[in-house]
Amino acid sequence: MSQLNLSLDKSLEPFIKRISYDRLGAAEPEVMLERINRNLTKVSLTFQLEEAVQQDDWQLTIEPAFIPAFHSAPHLSPTDSHIIDQHSFRSPALIAKDDRRVLTLIPDLDMMLKGTQVRWYMDNDAPRNVLKLGMSEYRVKGHVLYERKAGAAYRPGTVEIGFYLMTFEDSEALQNPWRPVLQFLWERWGSQLFQAGDPLELPLDRLVQYTYQWAFDNWGESVWQEFDLDGTRVGAAAFIVNYTQSPNYPGPVNEREFRSIWNQAWFSSLRSATGVFRYGTEKNDPDLIRRAKLTKELALSAPQREGIFPTVIATEMEQLEIGGQLVNRSKGWETAFWGNSNRNPIQTWGSVKNAPYHVLDMSWTTLWMLRWYEELEQDDRLLDYAVRYADALLKLQDDKGFFPAWLDYHTLQPIEILKDSPETSVSVTFLIKLAELTGHKQYAESALRAANIVAEEVLPAGRWEDFETYWSCCTFANKEYVGRKFDRNNMYKQCNFSMFWSAEAFMSCYKLTGDEAYLKLGERCLDEMLISQASWQPPYIHVNALGGFGVMNCDGEWNDARQSLFAEIILDYGIELDRTEYIERGMAALKCAFVMMYCPENARTKVQWERVYPYFNEKDYGFMMENYGHGGEVNDNGVGIGEFTIFDWGNGAAAESYLRIKDHHRELLTRYGM
Repeated sequence: MSQLNLSLDKSLEPFIKRISYDRLGAAEPEVMLERINRNLTKVSLTFQLEEAVQQDDWQLTIEPAFIPAFHSAPHLSPTDSHIIDQHSFRSPALIAKDDRRVLTLIPDLDMMLKGTQVRWYMDNDAPRNVLKLGMSEYRVKGHVLYERKAGAAYRPGTVEIGFYLMTFEDSEALQNPWRPVLQFLWERWGSQLFQAGDPLELPLDRLVQYTYQWAFDNWGESVWQEFDLDGTRVGAAAFIVNYTQSPNYPGPVNEREFRSIWNQAWFSSLRSATGVFRYGTEKNDPDLIRRAKLTKELALSAPQREGIFPTVIATEMEQLEIGGQLVNRSKGWETAFWGNSNRNPIQTWGSVKNAPYHVLDMSWTTLWMLRWYEELEQDDRLLDYAVRYADALLKLQDDKGFFPAWLDYHTLQPIEILKDSPETSVSVTFLIKLAELTGHKQYAESALRAANIVAEEVLPAGRWEDFETYWSCCTFANKEYVGRKFDRNNMYKQCNFSMFWSAEAFMSCYKLTGDEAYLKLGERCLDEMLISQASWQPPYIHVNALGGFGVMNCDGEWNDARQSLFAEIILDYGIELDRTEYIERGMAALKCAFVMMYCPENARTKVQWERVYPYFNEKDYGFMMENYGHGGEVNDNGVGIGEFTIFDWGNGAAAESYLRIKDHHRELLTRYGM
């Protein structure tokens, strides 16, 4: 490998020991260094190829001049075979720091926007102390890691690759190394796109209308579930429906999963119902208000046992042969039973029956009960239910301040796995809200103890482990690496969900106490979360993506449904800190929450849907997959488009977020034409 002459910019020498790069074929590059400001250097390498080159891998390596104690990267690359493919370049940056210096590598997105002959990648090899930027083809390994693949080919002519280097020694960058990265990416790429109308340039009311027309009318037979439960009329949207349930589908209905309704951290029917209630009130529609209240009744029907309660209700299922095809069908709500999320370490993806109680799901559900009570209608049953749960929750707090993740279904005793995780943060937000509404100080005292231990033991190490990190669709390393870093990357497997919960919890602590230390902690959590938000529009992502979120450093999603949930807390920090970047990011997230909807207003997305499901028409307007490119691969012919809609983690959740923000921050929607 050749070495870049660092004497061209001596200010880099305290941060970088050496930069080495490969030839491309026999060609040496022309190397340019441009000092943009005291903290930012632009580096470009330009190859002039006289003939075609077949070269499986090209890479540039940067060796820091210090031994980093902390690393951040968009994705795991746990072995030498793995890479961080450009599929994960949402806000791409490799960060290495010790207690005195921060070094950050950011790919040159302007070069990528021109289109590249071969895909770019990054890599973080902590034991060898190198950061890498490279070019190669890739393949997806598992769900979802990326490996190099042979076959990279370059045509004669010019090949460019480049990057930016950020270097800092100040205390603010050391405490929050993501802040300057995010500011740079948004100022250079994101803000311009947002101000030009990306990711959607239209008022969102029409898409909310599509949502409820789809759920309660065009697809109502499959989506809306209404039934009697122990003498009480209840109702809610079904957990999930798929393409076979379209009124236009030519074959028999085949239910993708058991028919159920959830009040869980993702799939919160109560949260969605608050949106239905707001819209019904706004439009003076008594039927929508009726449906919302039926969902509230269902949540209150979950039987409490010493304050603890189940969060899933489901039906028995059966298989039937219809037209020579074996299909899954529900036996009806007459067979209903209560249970808990099957995304857990005890019976991963098994039955919800006898599944452990999930403290996170219970705290999230009762938090939404309190929000309903405070903002929609003061139904005392909601407050009483929450108090009974909270009194049980306080007894579960350990000596350090953590709340456990799961309770044994039979004994209600805490389970060891993730007993000290950032899932605790949801309980912080819930308890502070309950303290505000009841005036009972013990709830706030418990919450602050919990927040302080998350700040002390989780945040500094980046230990963002929660149920989704290990026991959702990505089960990679869910045994040997729980609570343990990947040595090659010096990083935990991480999920941005727990970053969100913690940012929300620290904002609650700040508003309760007025202590700005909590605001700084929350800002750091928020910025680490925002590194998984798209700050640009890659040419190889075939739907609008600005403002959309990924999920974790081991999965492939773009435009994940969580952006509807994240939008308001981003706005809250923007307002509190008077930061336009956050306001624009929050608005972009809210807009992007609707991008995957099948409807004429989403022209690019509509084309992708119809390439996969050519029979879709106006009766399907409102159908919306929860994300795009989940499997780590996309193309312009529909790869990356999914097959189902989850009302509570898709269109219904997006509608709820828009309507909530409309009530809380109407001036922002007006300012941005939303």
